[in-house]
Amino acid sequence: MDNMQPINVAIVDDQHLIRSGLSMLINSRNNLHVTGEASNGQQALQSAHVHGADVVLMDVRMPVMDGITATSRLLQHHDKLKIIVLTTFDLDEYALDAIDAGASGFLLKDAPPEQLLSAIESVYHGDAVIAPSTTKRLLEHFVRPKRGKLSAEHDPDLAAIATLTAREREVLEAMAAGLSNAEIAQHFFVSETTIKTHVGKVLTKLGARDRVQAVVLAYRTGIV
Repeated sequence: MDNMQPINVAIVDDQHLIRSGLSMLINSRNNLHVTGEASNGQQALQSAHVHGADVVLMDVRMPVMDGITATSRLLQHHDKLKIIVLTTFDLDEYALDAIDAGASGFLLKDAPPEQLLSAIESVYHGDAVIAPSTTKRLLEHFVRPKRGKLSAEHDPDLAAIATLTAREREVLEAMAAGLSNAEIAQHFFVSETTIKTHVGKVLTKLGARDRVQAVVLAYRTGIV
């Protein structure tokens, strides 16, 4: 990416030390650049630097306006933004609500630096942060208790799932397992281009904004 524009990243967190640490880490990469910071969701909505970013790292718990509300409002007006929610396991049980609001994934705050940097690049390039060690565990933690409570509101989701072909359903299950397109392609002995086509069809049929939304739907309807 040396000859390309760097990925612009904005950081929204109420703790100055965390913002500073993340900023130093991100700017240590030639292909990443921190364009701005905000200490709460309200500041993020008012910041041109946040609006102009490619990827936003969004804390969940903040004063004035939390990360869920900020994520939803930002994406209403800037739907090209990619937002990664930063959360702490077993505490922020509403992190999944941020995914529903349109975030492209979430990471634990104590994730290894390389994992965070890789997540920024993955989200920028259209993938979602679905790591088995983090997001999958969190999804199971938050969604599984609700499985016995499927109601009429889930009927459209179940109907959408029913439109998937057998292979598309297998691809969705592989996505939920945290596999990348390349790993799914290797598993099914087909090209990565073929898998990208399947993923695109899955997202379209499910009316999902990205891979995370599709996986959340798969968990909530109990097919995974």
